[in-house]
Amino acid sequence: MVLKRVVMLAAGVALSASCFAQSGWPARPITVIVPFPAGGGTDTFARPLAAQLTKQLGKQVIIDNRGGAGGTLGANIAAKSTPDGYTFFMGAVHHAIAPAIYPKLDYDIEKDFTPIGLVATPPQVIVINSQRVPVNDLKSFVDYAKKNPGKLNFGSAGNGTSHHLAGELFKLQTKTQITHVPYKGAGPALQDLMAGQIDTMFDGLGSSAGHIKAGRIKALAVASQKRAPGFPDIPTAEEAGVPGYNVSTWYGLWAPKNVPQDIVDRMANELKTALANPDIQSRWHSNGSEVPQMYRADFGKMVKSEIDLWAKVVKEANVKLD
Repeated sequence: MVLKRVVMLAAGVALSASCFAQSGWPARPITVIVPFPAGGGTDTFARPLAAQLTKQLGKQVIIDNRGGAGGTLGANIAAKSTPDGYTFFMGAVHHAIAPAIYPKLDYDIEKDFTPIGLVATPPQVIVINSQRVPVNDLKSFVDYAKKNPGKLNFGSAGNGTSHHLAGELFKLQTKTQITHVPYKGAGPALQDLMAGQIDTMFDGLGSSAGHIKAGRIKALAVASQKRAPGFPDIPTAEEAGVPGYNVSTWYGLWAPKNVPQDIVDRMANELKTALANPDIQSRWHSNGSEVPQMYRADFGKMVKSEIDLWAKVVKEANVKLD
């Protein structure tokens, strides 16, 4: 009888703690670690999302940019943060690629994080500095690269990122020689592209969108099966003469492992509400992204499939760290 009472008391305490976590959270500002410098593709979606979540939650949601090592430095910091529901992580397709590129990561994107949901899915876009590369379309770009082997270079957000692999796959499929120049994020690479320090990028459309619209860089094609929302004039790679060149990108939200389940569920529901907001949907479309509807376990399954997919790509393309 005594044991039964103890068990019932423990269960009641656990239930009360769970309810308290749900009703009392958030009691202070929340930090979302973005593992790239400001101005990159992740920031393009993270900052408006943080502003919308701030409105919904009644507490400030702060973006903390922690760039370096192809996005793995910030991921490691997030993985080791206190699992109290006040630190989240917004990563990208890069973090499904990283396990195949970096054999000794200090974190595991599947084991050390709890999936919240998919945030955005913009396509990759091939952009050039037209002052450095005298072409107007993708077919001409390929012809120019073939006639000038090794002359062109492409910037990326870092070794092992989707920008890097997108470039390597393009080189394989078009049989061109283009030199890879890794940066500590898409933002710095884009700045050098616009400044004429590099020739081209295989970028996420989200980070390039504003610069394309402003005419600072020229888009040759999107690496997707259909044209991007908000950019009907940019052809797909297949339409532009490189059939079969498809490279998807995406951004997602995670909690460190051991964050209370009720907080995870609450954040997933808040993300769903945010993505249903008309202003957010309009902003996503203006940056070439669809508005996804994938949360918790379904998002986790997608990440697992992406890890398997990119491991095969890295092996087939024989991608090595520069």
